[in-house]
Amino acid sequence: MSLIEILKVIFLGIVEGITEWLPISSTGHMLLVDEFIKLSMSDAFKEMFFVVIQLGAILAVVVIYWKELLPIGRQEKKLVWKKDTLSMWGKIIVACIPAGLLGVLFDDWMEEHFYTPVVIAAALIFYGVWFLVLETKNKKREPKVDSINALPMKTALLIGVFQVLSLIPGTSRSGSTIIGALLLGVSRTVAAEFTFYLAVPVMFGASFIKLLKFGFHFTMTEAAVLLLGMAAAFLVSIFVIKFLMQYIRKHDFKVFGWYRIVLGAIVLLYFGIFAK
Repeated sequence: MSLIEILKVIFLGIVEGITEWLPISSTGHMLLVDEFIKLSMSDAFKEMFFVVIQLGAILAVVVIYWKELLPIGRQEKKLVWKKDTLSMWGKIIVACIPAGLLGVLFDDWMEEHFYTPVVIAAALIFYGVWFLVLETKNKKREPKVDSINALPMKTALLIGVFQVLSLIPGTSRSGSTIIGALLLGVSRTVAAEFTFYLAVPVMFGASFIKLLKFGFHFTMTEAAVLLLGMAAAFLVSIFVIKFLMQYIRKHDFKVFGWYRIVLGAIVLLYFGIFAK
């Protein structure tokens, strides 16, 4: 593998690590970046790579929130089940069901019909506008849910329904769940944190499906590309997750809404001009 290809993989890992957690669509960015920085790999490998690389980002959540995610703890030198954590995992599992079912059923169809620059741009702009509208309304109301323990099971399921929207590239998995949570009266901090937790089973499941479709017979180069991309995504995600949680304690999501709108407009202009 040449130095240029190594730099491409690292760059893609950095893009994934940044965009997986900010509500600006990691899949959309990865597909757009691939228009300009093409890996010298087969189309089948790249299709799998753009999903499985997200495991690196997901592992960052596991490392940062290990104590919050682990359902077993010590009490008086004994291992005990943590009821709050078990309850949280119940909400996570319930929220995974809608996107999990539809993802399995329609994954190939969605890729065939929606993985285009125009769809990505339209989704970026549409949900960017929604962020601006929601955050404007949120200034006048207090959130109903300010902790994951206080998150009702019904609300968790509805957040999972919003996650279905992320099957369309450009929507953003974190963006769709955060928008859904904000609409349902969940605070920004809880919405972001629940989105992080929800990503763990969702992306492990999506990656496993992609690996099954691709097969587990990697060449040495393919294995190196995948591991390098995941490592870059992991390291960048550590910093991005911490940044986002600090940022939203004092700021709203409007900046991400404006970013989506501007990027979507640039994509429409670029592909409108050069696709002719």
